[in-house]
Amino acid sequence: MSAEGWDGILEADEKIVWQGQPDGAFRLRGKNIAISVFGLFFLGFSLFWTLMAGVGSGQFMPSFVGLLFVFVGLFLVVGIHWLDAAARRKTHYTLTTRHAFIATDFLGKRLKSYPIDGDTVLDFRPGTPGSLFFAKELRRGKNGTYRIPVGFELIPDAEGVYRKFRDVQAGLA
Repeated sequence: MSAEGWDGILEADEKIVWQGQPDGAFRLRGKNIAISVFGLFFLGFSLFWTLMAGVGSGQFMPSFVGLLFVFVGLFLVVGIHWLDAAARRKTHYTLTTRHAFIATDFLGKRLKSYPIDGDTVLDFRPGTPGSLFFAKELRRGKNGTYRIPVGFELIPDAEGVYRKFRDVQAGLA
C-alpha cells in the first residue's frame, strides 16, 4: 500500500495495511427508516393540506407554502437515503499497523483517527457488504448523551478486513 500523501499523519514506523471505501449505493438503512416512516406521514398530510388549501380558496393551484412542506416530506422519505449514499461515496477508510482512519470529503473535509491495539473491541457484522466497528463516539441528543458505533461500514470484503484488524492487534501486520 502506498503511503503517499500520509506524511505528517502516520508515525515513523507505521505502515498502511488496507484501504477502501464503503458501498456508495442507494440503500434503505435502519438508522434512516424511522425518519422515512415519519416522512411518509408528513408528506401525506402536506399533500392533503396543500391540495385542500388550493381547492378551498377556489383555485386549483397549490400554495407555495404548501409546496415547501411537500418538498420537506419528499426529502424525509427519499432524500435522506440519497444524502447517506452521497456521504458514503465521499468516505475513505485506511487501516494501518496502529490506527484506523476515516476520511470524509462531504460537506467539509475531516480525518478521524482511532488507535487499534490488543484491547480494541471489534464488532464484526458479516454480509455483502459487511461492517466492522472498533470504537464508539458520544453524541448529544435532546434526552442526554448516547453512544454510536464507529467503524468501516458496508465494505466489500469485511471478513478479510476483520482478519487484517486481528493481525494488527496481534502485531503480525
